[in-house]
Amino acid sequence: YSNNTFHQTTMEKYMKEKIKLIRISEVIDRTGFCRAWIYRLIKNNSFPAPVKTGERSIAFIESEIDAWIDEKIFYSRNQAA
Repeated sequence: YSNNTFHQTTMEKYMKEKIKLIRISEVIDRTGFCRAWIYRLIKNNSFPAPVKTGERSIAFIESEIDAWIDEKIFYSRNQAA
C-alpha cells in the first residue's frame, strides 16, 4: 500500500458509514470512567483511539465506543462461572 492508497481506502470506508463524533464528556457519561482512566486505556490499546478534530481538540467515533461497550457487556455476561 502506498500512503495515498491507504488514505483513499480508509476514506472510502468511513464515507460509506454514517460517522458521528462524540466528545470526551459523552464518552465519560457512557462508560462511567474518568478522563484519566480513559486515556490510560487508550495508551494501553484497550480503548478506541480518539480522532484529532483540530489543533487542540479530539472526538471519538460513536460506533467504536458503542462496540467497545457492547464487547465488555458480552464478555462480562458470557464468562464461565
